[in-house]
Amino acid sequence: MRLCIILVVGLLAVNSIAQSVHYLVHFPNAVHHEAEITLTVKKFAGKTAIARMSRSSPGRYATHEFGKNVYDVRAFDASGKPLSIKRTDADVYEVPNAPQSFSIRYTLFANYADGTYAGIHPESIHLNMPACFMWVKGMEQYPITLKFELPADNKGIAATQLPQGNQPLSFSAPNLQYFMDSPLKIGDLKIRTWQDSGPQGKPFTFRLALEADTEERIADTLAERLKVITREAKRVFGEYPAYDYGSYTFISSLNPYVKGDGMEHRNSTMISGSGRVSTNGIGLGVFSHEFFHCWNVERIRPADIEPFNFEKSNMSCCLWLAEGFTQYYGDLILTRAGLIPDAANLWMSARMVTTKNSTPGAMYYNPVDASHHAPFVDAAVSIDQTNYGNMHTSYYSYGAAIAFALDLEMLGRFGKSLDAFMQELWKRFGKPEKGYTLSSLQEALSTVSNNGFATNFFNKYIIGHETYDYGSALAKLGYDLINSSAGKPFTGITTEAIQGRGSSLPAASNTITQPTRRNTPAYKAGLDVGDEIVTINSQPVKSAADLAGISNKAKPGDTWVVEYKQRGKTKQTTLTVEELYTPNIVPYEQAGKIPDQSMLHLRKQWRGGN
Repeated sequence: MRLCIILVVGLLAVNSIAQSVHYLVHFPNAVHHEAEITLTVKKFAGKTAIARMSRSSPGRYATHEFGKNVYDVRAFDASGKPLSIKRTDADVYEVPNAPQSFSIRYTLFANYADGTYAGIHPESIHLNMPACFMWVKGMEQYPITLKFELPADNKGIAATQLPQGNQPLSFSAPNLQYFMDSPLKIGDLKIRTWQDSGPQGKPFTFRLALEADTEERIADTLAERLKVITREAKRVFGEYPAYDYGSYTFISSLNPYVKGDGMEHRNSTMISGSGRVSTNGIGLGVFSHEFFHCWNVERIRPADIEPFNFEKSNMSCCLWLAEGFTQYYGDLILTRAGLIPDAANLWMSARMVTTKNSTPGAMYYNPVDASHHAPFVDAAVSIDQTNYGNMHTSYYSYGAAIAFALDLEMLGRFGKSLDAFMQELWKRFGKPEKGYTLSSLQEALSTVSNNGFATNFFNKYIIGHETYDYGSALAKLGYDLINSSAGKPFTGITTEAIQGRGSSLPAASNTITQPTRRNTPAYKAGLDVGDEIVTINSQPVKSAADLAGISNKAKPGDTWVVEYKQRGKTKQTTLTVEELYTPNIVPYEQAGKIPDQSMLHLRKQWRGGN
């Protein structure tokens, strides 16, 4: 077996500390996605040891029941003698009268490699720690060591933010919080490194650890583009964070054997994509987004999710900033770096206008409400139908729309970009690693603007949910905000194929399958999920194609008499067709107008930053 460890040298001498936690992981049945994990506790000071699996994961806000993939749980004393162990909850185990040194051994099944869960295969070990490692309550602050015994087919190239231990394939962590925030990948990884200067000129090492069946030149190309992204992101804040061990690692799996996801961590990110990577198909947006998180959310952090609770969902009032502003900058950095054209960024910016001024979740609820809903939407599982289309807009897109509005306001009123606000947040909260609140965010905004502006902006768009006049703000930069769908009809009736098991309905149905959106013509007409459209203006509707044919001939202002069935009863309503609204941002030059120098200057600041 070829062994190559790509890590920094560990700085933690944990073996000399009396109380400690040790994990040994080996893979006797990796071909069937199983690992055997032994958790050993030394110098346990209590009586009953309570061990549990986590229910949440750093970067996620909903519960994820990781305990479902753990079984064959046993306990032993230091001599290997079996101990009594009792399952007291679905993911909680107790060892009564636990000796000072004992072990818990269990089997882990893992076959979902992404940014949250885990994947085990003889050739590839893909671990996100909360999905894998049981922990003992009361020992969260004790140092941890981790050791692997790999399958014979594994190439043994490892990537993680954990420092390397004093043995091959061994690692350490200062405590449970750091350990759980440290994903790890072992397999056939393509490694690329580069350096840049950190605070006080200290050199930092950046790594790309790529698992992909592709040519070496593709890894080279991706690394070069990541180098540009990291330096452009640094320009927003003026410096990199002080990475704990002098390095930052992009752990990336771009192959058909993983699920698409991206998850930030303190000194690394776990990025996975199920497509094959090529020079024309490297999706850089997720890399840019997740890297920006090493400032925004890993260090500029909401106080209400600090420390992270692994036993429950984690709710914050400020995900519109933590996730939404990161979403905004993820795309903006690519534009500033020349990796996507201005036209693409304008298109994405126009989608933010739609989000803020046209989605019910942003029209009737504020971004704090959207943030508070994260435990129910952040990959949380439910089987019942929700009304999210009418009461929730993603804090990613909603927050990005707020960031766009604030950027335009800062440029138009104060001649400085949103970068000034982000730098103030970094100085106040990021560098000292002090959690922020809504009120302290408003204070920070007032510092880079003024008290009146900050109070007004928060009252209208953070605590309130007023619409924002993007058109007037964009005009100051020499852009027109137009409706590219002018004259096209909009009814708000959505039909899709219904292909549930045992369904007697045809694949192409005339039944509304989702709750109708608030303020749409269909909603105003009283049509809703489950209603079967029978006729429109006496024309039969038997399929989605029939509805599309009628809709395509409609004009804004037309009146439809809709006959429909609701719970088997035939009813009738009147629907007024409205105009479809699709905002588009167009430079003055494209419309034959000439922007003045002040417009061009502000536009340059937006694109150039600082």
